[in-house]
Amino acid sequence: MSQHTASAACAPVEFEPEFIAELKDLFENKIVFNRVLGLKIEDIRPDRVTARIDMKPDLIGHYQHGRVHGGVVSAALDAMGGLACVAANGARHMNEEPLQRLQRFAKLGTIDLRIDYLRPCVGEYFKLSAEVLRLGSRVANTRMAFEGADGKLLCVGAGAYIVS
Repeated sequence: MSQHTASAACAPVEFEPEFIAELKDLFENKIVFNRVLGLKIEDIRPDRVTARIDMKPDLIGHYQHGRVHGGVVSAALDAMGGLACVAANGARHMNEEPLQRLQRFAKLGTIDLRIDYLRPCVGEYFKLSAEVLRLGSRVANTRMAFEGADGKLLCVGAGAYIVS
C-alpha cells in the first residue's frame, strides 16, 4: 500500500456539529432516565466517548456511606456503551446525512452487560468513558469505565449491543 493510500485510509473522521449536538440532546434529554442520572456528554469521537455525572442525593445507594447506587453505575455505563456504538456506527456511514445516521439509533439494543464494581463510588463527580472494541454488521462489543474525580478506576463494564 502506498503512503498516500495508507494515510487516506487512516484519516480521522470528524463529526458535524449538528450530529454531535443532536446526539448529545438524544442521550442527555430525550432518554429521560439519563436526565435523572444527570449524564452530561463531554466528548463524542468515533473511537471514544466521554461523559460526567455529578453526585447528588438521589443517586445514593448506601445512605451511611454516601456511595452511588450500583444501578446508577450499571445504567450509566450501559448508556455510554450505547453512545459509543452510535458514534462508531455513525463514523462508518459518513456518506449519509447526520440526521439519517442518528436514525440508526432506533435499532440499538443491549444484548449483554457486565459490570465489575472495583471500589466504592464516592465523590463529587464521576467520569465515564466507553469505546467500541468490535463493530460488526449486527453486533458491537464495548468496554466502559467509571472513574472518580481523581481518575481512580472505580468500575468497569463490557457490553454487547445489537446495532442493526
